[in-house]
Amino acid sequence: MCGINGIIHKLKIDESTVKKQLTVMNDLIIHRGPDDGGTFVKATNNYSIGMAMRRLSIIDLSSGDQPMYSEDNTIAIVFNGEIYNFKTLKQELEQQNVRFKTQSDTEVILKLYETYGTNSFKMLDGMFGFSIYDFNKNKVFIARDFFGEKPLYYTNNGNQFLWASELKSIINGLPTKPDICKEGLNLFFRLTYIPAPYTIYKNIHKLEANNYIEYDLSTFEFTINSIHDTNVQEKSDLSFKDAKKIVRDKVYKSVESRSISDVPIGTFLSGGVDSSVVSHCLADMNSAKIDTFSIGFEKASYDETDKSRVVAKLINSNHHEFVINESDLTQNIDDILLNFDEPFADSSSLPTYLVSNKTKSHVKVALTGDGGDEVFGGYNKYYMGKINTKYTRIVPEFAHNQVNKLASTLLKQKDDKRGYKYQLNKMLNAINYNNSHYWNIISLGFETNDINTLLNSNYQKQDIFEYYKEKTNISSPKSLNEFRTIDRHLSLEGDLLVKVDRTSMLNSLECRAPFLNRELFEFTMTLPEDYLLNKWSKKHILKAAFSDVFPEGFLEKSKQGFGVPVGDWLRDGLKKELLSYIDKSFLNAQQIFNIKNMTELVENHVTGKQDNTFKVWSYFCFQKWYTNTFKS
Repeated sequence: MCGINGIIHKLKIDESTVKKQLTVMNDLIIHRGPDDGGTFVKATNNYSIGMAMRRLSIIDLSSGDQPMYSEDNTIAIVFNGEIYNFKTLKQELEQQNVRFKTQSDTEVILKLYETYGTNSFKMLDGMFGFSIYDFNKNKVFIARDFFGEKPLYYTNNGNQFLWASELKSIINGLPTKPDICKEGLNLFFRLTYIPAPYTIYKNIHKLEANNYIEYDLSTFEFTINSIHDTNVQEKSDLSFKDAKKIVRDKVYKSVESRSISDVPIGTFLSGGVDSSVVSHCLADMNSAKIDTFSIGFEKASYDETDKSRVVAKLINSNHHEFVINESDLTQNIDDILLNFDEPFADSSSLPTYLVSNKTKSHVKVALTGDGGDEVFGGYNKYYMGKINTKYTRIVPEFAHNQVNKLASTLLKQKDDKRGYKYQLNKMLNAINYNNSHYWNIISLGFETNDINTLLNSNYQKQDIFEYYKEKTNISSPKSLNEFRTIDRHLSLEGDLLVKVDRTSMLNSLECRAPFLNRELFEFTMTLPEDYLLNKWSKKHILKAAFSDVFPEGFLEKSKQGFGVPVGDWLRDGLKKELLSYIDKSFLNAQQIFNIKNMTELVENHVTGKQDNTFKVWSYFCFQKWYTNTFKS
């Protein structure tokens, strides 16, 4: 696991100058790779190019140094990530008399590229962000993995083109701070995060998952191309029994491939379905005890360590349980939130950081259950999507409007509680008679009407999801597969994977997600919907595939996830800072928000008149980023 950086100057720049710029970019992400670093710089008559990396050594500790070069030194690569099928690919290349000098997966990518060109990118099973400079073709190729587990940012800025694993490296390389991107701003306040290809900055982009950039150094032009085709899969006619067996086999194989490491490895074990299955598989294929890691909360209503203890005992693991309190979560809040380099309001990033921090003392790699909900249909919102279709057939729109108006009053909360009242209110507000309900369901922050009353008109953007509707060809999602496709492009890439990557890498810990396996995902896309979401049983086939190894009923127990009482903090420990963000002179100078409406929203929450946790927390995270970025 590493971090990478790169620069193309569209004119000849002294190599020492380029190297200095790369060194600064590299130093900003040293947490991603504290073990080693390296740079490559080349100046020609027409351009100068440099690539750099920071390395967290996981595989081939002695000879996997980067940048890595072809034997004739005409091709160079810097690589962030892990290729899980690199040993198989290496064997296939060796049968073609390709020679290797190292045991690293980086060299396999390089040799594959030499042999097959960009077609080789689709052969890779893994998480990655890499760049290849090919002197003979006078081109640079910059690629990102299928799900977007590893980040890649880029900007085409005047006389230079920059790319990096983290935004901070790019921002530092620019002469001035970029302006705020209207699309990124609206996406953040709708979703609480910003999915690719947008960032909070104008003209700085995230390379979308499953894509690579082909940059022509002769013309200084570039194209963005897909790696894998993602056409709709034909439906399978497999029986449930046969499909269940295939699921079990594929999950086992994925866990096995993602456990290859030359350093100690363990698992995050929350006690939910996904982490329990992953931990069981890893324990089952190892003769020695594995290490499992759980985080608990002093506040009983948020603590679920009893579930993880059941699994740890069942698989006989060396179980490490860390119990945390509010001060543990809040004392690192600035470091955690500001490391995202743009507004990010998923509050579960706070406990994710802490479990990564504690785990790092024991292992260097942790397997997680991330992606299980997207791959097997595990979210409550998938129910809500189905309910909308049935509800709108039965209840006339005028009647719903009356019900919703009454419910908004009856279900109004004063405290940060996310129980049935909150969920019912969320569902009723998401109901839509124009087939846009799922876009409403995934909007965890502000609704469209809210944004239009809270943002000044010059920052408002209508139909913020237009780009994604066109990209996925899903404007009115109705099926489970359509819900999951939207999630793969938005919440998985923009929220979940960002959270895990930044919080774990801030602790120099590598996290791997066995469920994020393209072959497994595409297989489940072919299955009948009721294999995944069967009446009220979510992830039905996954639970059925592993029901024999857990106590009866265990996999059916509900789990609330990494909930954090940020709504309460905003009325208490964070109140002073929050109120500073509605100072009239500050907002007047900022010229982004409607002062009256935003002030009212915040004050209603702080005084306990109405719980606005998600909205106010999003606002708090934005302003923390803004003041650190533009006022520091």
